[in-house]
Amino acid sequence: MIYLILAVLASSSVAIIMRLGEKHIKNNFAMFMANYFVCSLIAYLFMGGANPFAVREGFGFALGLGLFSGCLYLLSFTLMKYNISRNGVMLSSVFMKLGVLIPAVMAIAAFGEKPTVLQIIGFALALAAILIIYLEPGKAGGERRTALLLLLLLLVSGMTESMANIYDKNGAADMKDRFLFFNFLTAFFLATAVTLIGGKRVSWKDIAFGAVIGVPNYFATRCLLLSLGQIPAVVTYPIYNIGAIVLISLAGLLLFKEKLSGRKLIGFVIIIISLVLLNL
Repeated sequence: MIYLILAVLASSSVAIIMRLGEKHIKNNFAMFMANYFVCSLIAYLFMGGANPFAVREGFGFALGLGLFSGCLYLLSFTLMKYNISRNGVMLSSVFMKLGVLIPAVMAIAAFGEKPTVLQIIGFALALAAILIIYLEPGKAGGERRTALLLLLLLLVSGMTESMANIYDKNGAADMKDRFLFFNFLTAFFLATAVTLIGGKRVSWKDIAFGAVIGVPNYFATRCLLLSLGQIPAVVTYPIYNIGAIVLISLAGLLLFKEKLSGRKLIGFVIIIISLVLLNL
């Protein structure tokens, strides 16, 4: 359980630090580059100096899934940062964590798992909450585009979150650190390429905030992966998602003075209920 608690704390810290750095970070991809460099470095240190590219049993799967996961991580991080600046840390984090819907749909469609009645109700409530919050009559076109970005965040974050469980179920246990290394190294190279191609000025604040974010970002992924090896996914994911939502929401209210309209507050409560039901 300690790994799961640490995963919740680390995941919450990432969103909160991103919100704190909103006014200071000018080049998001430079921040991502520093973030994933630190993540890659920590992942390598946990390997104890072993050659990460030495081919052995399970290497191909760890490398392949790590490459794919790294692309998703950068895309998810980009969408999260973009949404925080426009929708605040609370709603952005709720939609990110609502991505738990994606592994559920994948399990039903790809693996033939049958949802319980409570999970079906939770799924319906989640969709209803999205409609309540963002598809209200008379909403301006710009706000609708913002809503689509939140829904895209939900989709991508859900796919990203599924990677740890996919590796836990199919990958070699002694290759977990390599999987994490390939994951973060891929995201680092992609962020570096975009930074160089973009040609935007890189400030020391971009690098500093990215480096600080990199520490909890790495441990959120590592501790989630380790907790999945000890606790069933049906227990791990609800605690991980709901725990992070609660902490981030408290930070949004207390630190950043964010406010929710009555309509959005109702939707927020419904989403919390749906997350509980989805994982019962």
